[in-house]
Amino acid sequence: MAIRDNFSYNDMEEWLNAKRVTEIECLVPDLTGVARGKILPRVKFTEDRGMRLPEIVLGMTVTGNSPADDDAFDRAISTTDRDMILKADPGTITMVPWAVDPTAQVIHDCYFADGRLVDFAPRSVLRRVLKLYAQKGWKPLVAPELEFYLTAKNIDPDLPLAAPIGRSGRSETSRQVYSIDAVNEFDPLFEDIYDYCDMMGLDVDTLIHEIGAGQMEINFQHGEPLGLADKVFYFKRTLREAALKHEMYATFMAKPMAGEPGSAMHVHQSVVDEDTGKNIFSTADGAPSDLFRWYVGGLQKYMTPAMAIVAPYVNSYRRIVRHTAAPINLQWGVDNRTVGLRVPVSGSQDRRVENRVIGADANPYLALAVTLACGYLGMTEQVEPTPMVEGSAYKMQVELPQGLSEALTLLRREDRLRDILGERFVDVYSAVKELEHQEFMTVISSWEREHLLLHV
Repeated sequence: MAIRDNFSYNDMEEWLNAKRVTEIECLVPDLTGVARGKILPRVKFTEDRGMRLPEIVLGMTVTGNSPADDDAFDRAISTTDRDMILKADPGTITMVPWAVDPTAQVIHDCYFADGRLVDFAPRSVLRRVLKLYAQKGWKPLVAPELEFYLTAKNIDPDLPLAAPIGRSGRSETSRQVYSIDAVNEFDPLFEDIYDYCDMMGLDVDTLIHEIGAGQMEINFQHGEPLGLADKVFYFKRTLREAALKHEMYATFMAKPMAGEPGSAMHVHQSVVDEDTGKNIFSTADGAPSDLFRWYVGGLQKYMTPAMAIVAPYVNSYRRIVRHTAAPINLQWGVDNRTVGLRVPVSGSQDRRVENRVIGADANPYLALAVTLACGYLGMTEQVEPTPMVEGSAYKMQVELPQGLSEALTLLRREDRLRDILGERFVDVYSAVKELEHQEFMTVISSWEREHLLLHV
């Protein structure tokens, strides 16, 4: 269940031969969503070869460091720096459109030496949650909407980002939300992106200009979660490469520029009956079902302790601010973009809930795993939601954590999420994120020098 369903290793071999591939990029998404792995010559890529990488690859911060003297982390990841065995998922094989020579890329799953999936690998965590749905005879469907910024190249990280220069020779200076002309400023780039995505089979849907200067959004067709996570993973890599080709940066930071809105990964989610294909969020007469109500209740109850996963960096919490096109709470409402949980107007078969809390910087596998886990817990525990909000949720209290440290404390305390996502995953993830927070706290910002240096 990935980009190509029911694609065997033999199918992949025939595909590689037909494409005359000479090299293969063997990829593993790490906790941050970064592509780790190796590049192999085509002749070295065989089913029984079993590419290997050390376990610690899945226990590193975004800066490449690993926790030390953390007992829970050391219990989860071997202190002897042992290897994982990586096996290709044939359904994820696709070309690398920007490569000079015919090059393919394929996503791998991580296994221990005894054949078990590495339980703290992001793809394994999502598979674990999907297995719970399958045991109930349920099939979740998702449709991510991914926001991002195009920026001018920024060689010096001490300097603020700036909007890129389009074909007019000017940068954006005003709000251009939904402007077709503003998108057309970057036609050459987006033509490449669509060509790349088409070559890779990523099934992207619509492209729009969002509120911020140089801020765009790409929507994906709805589908099963593991395949969509693979596509988001591939898309992020593809967009960055295409932007560099056109002398720009593309960033999925949650809040890359002061004074501009942040970037989210809104995820529309519904659940159908595996046998009948009917949406379990609707009753036979088309009304919202108890399961729909409980799903919303589960998101309300568990997304707060899940925030460290869907808002994974110190920068992520700069986005969660009133009146900035981002939610501050987990209220819900119909066709209401001020709430964290929006229910779009739809027919009974398309009834769904849109989680607007997730940041664009989140690992897509972990973000989908945890939002589906929250909904699953709501349905199985029959969690009742709060009354629906009719007006602006910005007038209500802030309910979401306001920083990574607070969010990590809440995650560690939530036993039900620990049970569903896996104890070892939560231990590894929390230790890595706590180290990232410590690293951030060693940096003195320009704000501190400007306002504290001579005034305190």
